[in-house]
Amino acid sequence: MKTIATILLALAPLTLPAQTLTPEIRANAGRLIEASMNSDRVWDRVVYYVDTYPHRLTGSTMLEESLDWIVQELKKDGFDRIEQMPVRAPHWVRGEESLVMHAPLRRPLPMLGLGNSVGTGPDGITADVMVVSSFDELNARAAEAEGRIVLFNVPFTNYGATVQYRVLGPDAAAKHGAVAVLVRSVGTYSMQTPHTGTTRYSGDMPRIPGAAITIEDAEWIARDAARGRTTRVTLRMQAEMKGETLSRNIIAEIRGSEKPEEIVVFGGHIDSWDVGQGFMDDAGGCFAAWEALLLMKELGIRPKRTVRLVFWTNEENGLRGAEVYKDSVAARGELDKHVFAIESDAGVFKPVGFGFTGSDAAFTAITEIGSLLSPIEAGNMRRGGGGADIGPLNRAGAVPMAGLLVGGDYFRYHHTHSDTVDKHAKEEVQACVAAMAVLAYAVADMEAGLRDL
Repeated sequence: MKTIATILLALAPLTLPAQTLTPEIRANAGRLIEASMNSDRVWDRVVYYVDTYPHRLTGSTMLEESLDWIVQELKKDGFDRIEQMPVRAPHWVRGEESLVMHAPLRRPLPMLGLGNSVGTGPDGITADVMVVSSFDELNARAAEAEGRIVLFNVPFTNYGATVQYRVLGPDAAAKHGAVAVLVRSVGTYSMQTPHTGTTRYSGDMPRIPGAAITIEDAEWIARDAARGRTTRVTLRMQAEMKGETLSRNIIAEIRGSEKPEEIVVFGGHIDSWDVGQGFMDDAGGCFAAWEALLLMKELGIRPKRTVRLVFWTNEENGLRGAEVYKDSVAARGELDKHVFAIESDAGVFKPVGFGFTGSDAAFTAITEIGSLLSPIEAGNMRRGGGGADIGPLNRAGAVPMAGLLVGGDYFRYHHTHSDTVDKHAKEEVQACVAAMAVLAYAVADMEAGLRDL
């Protein structure tokens, strides 16, 4: 039988050494939140940036010009170190594209070619559409796919489950002789807004073109198929892979006061698709981290460990920036010195907390730090989280990692023409700055290293 003392001990919250949240950390967290919420600078900067450099696909002149501007501004900010890390990345060009329905009606259909897709050739591809709702259905009806354009009409459940049809669809359909693939856009809502995104070829199958269509049109075509009506379309895509191009990760940091060799890294990816402005995906996340680092500098807050800001390149259609960063820090002997990694890549809507991947003891520390974010209601720390650009650090070096959690319906606008400034509010972006600043600073200034807990 458990004693009362045993029960009370089991119910008692896990506590950390008293120095985890020192009076200084608490005071500086308050200063960072106040400064974040009272400055318009992050909003003015990011709005200027996306208005000036909206289409930042890897290989584009616009991306590289935008990186020149960022470096120029970082130098004005006076950080301790700025680095431009070369990254070789795929260079894909969309070109002109269109989709026209010939039967049962004649009308143009909104579409976006999938990133890294091959083109159709100048004459396009005209074929009947075969509608399927899963890979299993495609395999069961494999004999019908020969010479057809396969439409994967798969409703959104969650991103991981649904995005596989965009990524793997062309290979799966080519296996059965299809000539092209259409994918119902991977999103939660649509106003005739197709969502682009990367597709991937394995090398074992013929490469066939892939494009996204709207949720509305995917449903319409599926209803006609259920009625026994044949949909016939012509897909034209000038899409072309132009080999590799030279881009770069941009790095800036504040050097730690006591343990400068240990690093807390945070940021997001600065490349975007060639549609919309890439505000929420992911300029907003990058600029929130940038402002967080700048506020530490301006307030004279220099934590024990180095705090490093990274603008990763080529997240959208290659992840080369993330891999090059991981390989570079490993070669420098810095991988095991990365004590924590934070990413913001879910939009800069109202922050609610962070998803965390790491040890139980480290999660206890993160949860305690979350209490500092209660003034902006952003202290909800959950198990499981990270990001595409910091994932390689976690996999290669067991670096604890966290991803910013926000409200808003990110997948309404994800990879569409609608990823624009007007979907966000200044106060919410400012709150994201505060959340990123407090978490990065507190972990960097803890006495114990997070990965050692």
